[in-house]
Amino acid sequence: MSNLTNYDGNSGFYIVTSKGDDNNNSRAQSSSGTETPSDVENKYPEIKLNKQFILCLLRRLVLAFSVRVNVNNIFNKSVGSDTLSVIHGLKSISIAWVILGHTCLVAFKYSDNMEYRKVVHKEFMFQTILNGTYSVDTFFFTSGLLVSFLYFRTNAKGKLDHPITSKIGGFTSGFIHFIGLIVYRFARLTAPYLFVIGVVEVTMKWFRYNSVFEPPTLDHINCPNYWWRNVLYINTLFPVNEMCMLWSWYLSDDTQFYIVGAVLLILAVSHFKSAASLLLFFVLSSWLTTGYIAFSNSHMPGSDDPLALFDKIYDKPWTRLGPYLIGMCVGWLLFKTKCQIKMSKLAVIVGWFLSSATLLALVYGLYEVNLTPLAGAAYSALSHSVWAMGLAWIVVACTTGYGGYVNKLLSASVLYPFSRLTYCAYLLHPIALRVMVMSMDQPLHLGKAVMPVLFLGQVVASFALALAVSISFEGPSVSMLRILTKLTHSKERTN
Repeated sequence: MSNLTNYDGNSGFYIVTSKGDDNNNSRAQSSSGTETPSDVENKYPEIKLNKQFILCLLRRLVLAFSVRVNVNNIFNKSVGSDTLSVIHGLKSISIAWVILGHTCLVAFKYSDNMEYRKVVHKEFMFQTILNGTYSVDTFFFTSGLLVSFLYFRTNAKGKLDHPITSKIGGFTSGFIHFIGLIVYRFARLTAPYLFVIGVVEVTMKWFRYNSVFEPPTLDHINCPNYWWRNVLYINTLFPVNEMCMLWSWYLSDDTQFYIVGAVLLILAVSHFKSAASLLLFFVLSSWLTTGYIAFSNSHMPGSDDPLALFDKIYDKPWTRLGPYLIGMCVGWLLFKTKCQIKMSKLAVIVGWFLSSATLLALVYGLYEVNLTPLAGAAYSALSHSVWAMGLAWIVVACTTGYGGYVNKLLSASVLYPFSRLTYCAYLLHPIALRVMVMSMDQPLHLGKAVMPVLFLGQVVASFALALAVSISFEGPSVSMLRILTKLTHSKERTN
């Protein structure tokens, strides 16, 4: 009688079935004896193929941890299909700006001549440090841009049509798609994040009892108690004095923005006008909320400490949403125009002038300027979004052929590795700073020659640590996600 082999798509294995007379089957088995595994594979070649597939999959998953492969991915000089060349430059400059600002903050805190800050605070160029908060807005802007651009481009190619969701359709399909996007992001970010949380907890506990200095924050207490808020990316929704890793506010906000962006993108595919209206509502609401909080707390940009309202304005997602959504709009524009926009020479000149003037004014424009309460509230509400608008011109001009020397600088291949290590460098650079200062037996003595040395040393240390953590955690996570994502698509199509 004939034997059949059926593929079980859920388990991934082939099931051997038979039909016919059971007595005849039993007589055949008794006469031939017990079949060996090799006999079964020769008789049913599908089983052998399935074993080869599993072995191949395991090899690819193991290779995701290859140091050589991950190093090559980081130092690859190609732009990459998941970004734009100009983004590499913006991210590299922004992380250097972040490290510079945090280096100054930590150095001032652990110095024996803190009065020196009052001297440098009056200098014009110190506005670069005071307004370093815009560096994070650059990250928000580029994140929103890439999420939008890649989503629309992938959808246009039909690669978002998963076999499962295409069979369901409607709201359920969109919800499953949304969950998939969130799970993908969580899996991509969390491995190195968890590792760094553990390192912070251990090192800060050790320095708490072995350093002559007090830790700058209560991470040795907060991380054991509230680490779960970080892992769920909701730590900015709680009081700042309970936050583990104070600098992790950016990851929480960016993930919450990603959730909002995912909803808007899924909605935009079928109801574009509704998604656009909702996006505009979010932007206006963010502006009004920020302005109200600033006005009610008498916040004066330029004269007040930029971190004065950290728990009310600085780290809250509803006050920092604007740059992310503006980035999403730019991503959609680049997709819609296929990065091909024709502009006159006059338009290019005017665009570059306005963009440069806007960005410089935001960083240096409040030097020795006192705003009225209403003007201060308006500045607080709009400045971060205006910064994103200035960046929007740079990205559009550089990707459409009007970038000139700026595009050559931002798209230089030497910046690609630094850009790819930005996430881990952001996580690790405060640890490098803390280890440096808390390992000393006396305070720093600040001077104009000291700060550049500290800054350059922290850049080197941060990226060296970032390379090690990226190779160990981030790189393998990304590689395995790509393998498993392709696997689920192919398996469902096979079924």
